[in-house]
Amino acid sequence: MSLEACARLVERGDPDRFLTVRAAPLWAREQLLPLYAFNLEVARAPWVTQEPLIAEMRLQFWRDVVTEDSPRAHEVAGPLQALIRDAGLPVAVLDRLVAARRWDVWREPFEDRAAFDGYIQETAGGLMWLAARALGAPDGAEAAVRAYGWAAGLANFLRAVPELVARGRHPLPEGVEVADLAQAGLDRLAQARAARATVPRGLAPALLAGWQAGGLLALAAREPAAVTEGRLHLPEFRRRGGLLWQALSGRW
Repeated sequence: MSLEACARLVERGDPDRFLTVRAAPLWAREQLLPLYAFNLEVARAPWVTQEPLIAEMRLQFWRDVVTEDSPRAHEVAGPLQALIRDAGLPVAVLDRLVAARRWDVWREPFEDRAAFDGYIQETAGGLMWLAARALGAPDGAEAAVRAYGWAAGLANFLRAVPELVARGRHPLPEGVEVADLAQAGLDRLAQARAARATVPRGLAPALLAGWQAGGLLALAAREPAAVTEGRLHLPEFRRRGGLLWQALSGRW
C-alpha cells in the first residue's frame, strides 16, 4: 500500500516523471517510485508554507528520514528507508539533495554561477544518480549519469523560471544569459553521451526522466525569450513520441 501511495503522489505532483515510471519495466518501478515520491516531497516542502522556519523544519524532517533508520509517520518514509537499506543508496547524496532545497525557502538570489550549478548538481544530478544506484549502477557510471541529470535538471528549472519569478524568487544567476545556460546544458548532454559506454543498458529506466532535455535546451538556446515568457515546452506529439522511443530503444 505504501508503494501505491508513492505512485499516487508522483502521478498527481510530478506527472512527467510519472510517465517515465509507467514507461519503465515493472522490475524498475518499485525502486524508482519511492525515490521520486521523496524528491517530490522535498521539492515542495519550501512552498507549502509562507513561514521560512516551518519550511526549514520540513526539510529537516527529510534529512532525518534519510540519515536515521527510525520509523517515521509518513507514507513515503517507510518505502524510502527500505530502498536505502536494500539498494545501499549513498546517504550523503540524499542528504545533500535535501539541503540544497534550502535555497527555495528564502528569497535571496544565487550567490554566483557556481552556486547555481551546484544547486542543479545536488538536486537533479543527485536524483538521477540515486535512481541509477537504485537499479544497480557501478561507480564508473556516476560521471555520465550526473552530467545527463544536470542537463535534464537545468531544462526543468528553466521551465519553472516564470513561476519562480511570480513567487518572488530570483532564479537565474546575475549577469548570466539564458542562452549561455542552455548551451552549458547541451554541453553536459554531449559529455554524458560521449561516456555512454560507462553506463550499463540496464540503467536506462533511471535515465528516462531526461527524455525532453535535448529538445528543451536547444529551444532555450535558440529562443531565450521562450524561458521568460513561459513558452519552453515541446509539442505534445514530440514529447510523447520521444519518451516512447527512449523507453523502447534504451538510447539516451
